[in-house]
Amino acid sequence: MAIFKEFAAADIKSARSFLNQLVDVINEDISGSNTRKSYQVFVTGGVGPGVTSSLFQTVFDQDFTLQTANPVFDITFGFSSASVIVQNSGFTIDSNGKYLFPSQSLMMREKMDLYRLHAQSLLGDAAEEFTLTSGSTTTTIREALFLDFKRLFARDQIKRETFAIKLNPSAALTGSYNLNRVGSAVTKIYSDIGSSENKDFSFGGQVSTIVDSANTAFPVGLLFIDKGIAVLDISRSLDQTTFLSGTIRAMSTSGFTGFSGSLAKFLLSASVDDVLDHICSTRFSGSAATAITFQNITNINSTIYFCNLSADEFNYSSNPTFRDSDSRIVVIDEGQEETQKSFVFITSIGLYDANDNLLAVAKTSRPILKDDERNLTLKVRNDF
Repeated sequence: MAIFKEFAAADIKSARSFLNQLVDVINEDISGSNTRKSYQVFVTGGVGPGVTSSLFQTVFDQDFTLQTANPVFDITFGFSSASVIVQNSGFTIDSNGKYLFPSQSLMMREKMDLYRLHAQSLLGDAAEEFTLTSGSTTTTIREALFLDFKRLFARDQIKRETFAIKLNPSAALTGSYNLNRVGSAVTKIYSDIGSSENKDFSFGGQVSTIVDSANTAFPVGLLFIDKGIAVLDISRSLDQTTFLSGTIRAMSTSGFTGFSGSLAKFLLSASVDDVLDHICSTRFSGSAATAITFQNITNINSTIYFCNLSADEFNYSSNPTFRDSDSRIVVIDEGQEETQKSFVFITSIGLYDANDNLLAVAKTSRPILKDDERNLTLKVRNDF
């Protein structure tokens, strides 16, 4: 029969380790139309020319039609009810508390709901607003761009002071302002530098402040490192004074189909898809350079079992081939049955519960000799 030995409490240890992985998202993946997938779930009613749109888009690491494509992050944006864009939109509130917006605006309730959704998940209260703190100054994020990184890439958390995003605050070239910018523009790098010294916590876990790398006293967003979500203040991270011109889908056929105005006016009038297409295609270049980078952290919890084998233990095998038909130990040298000592080569270790049910099997990297002249300690590590 098999030989069993019970573990003592001192033979079982718990340990925790961390694995880091560098993640790079290139500009082409964000700006490209075949690497960014939209989901048209919003459809307007019978008013106006009719508009369909997504509520968010997903950026993939390659053509999303390929089976090997991996979704990297979701991108969307939203407003709080106190945003100047909402307050200046000419809205009314009906008897049921429902916001009603004029036809020159589009998807305003959905844009507000996206903000509330993230506030509920990250702040614990859908009515709360995201805030930035720099010294004694507190700034409220009321127009937010959300980057929700997938679990495959964010893992258990994003490592502090490794996050950086490079984008074009303005969609403009010199003397030219368009929704579909051609060429390059001045870029900014925003990162969570200094977050190891200024740690903060919220309902959503640990929070890092994203700042302008060229001016670390100027915060532009928040990074929820446990959730893997970046929240950028649109009014701080993107140029609000840029004049935009182009065509957008709209509910009104007068004045807004041929769009002309500031970024705030664009955010009010355009569908979520139009805004995200603009941000992804113009604020990120079409190059193979890195647009977003960070290191993730995978928490590895381990239970380590120390299998202590004394000299007189486990020198015999229960395998039927270990003895011949006369119940004598099969030896290497014929005629040495009476003098040759029993020995084995250990290749596997079975872990059993209290009822002798096999729970796991560990394999050695090579056969290990065990005889009555050897004390062995085999370490079995179970990671989870």
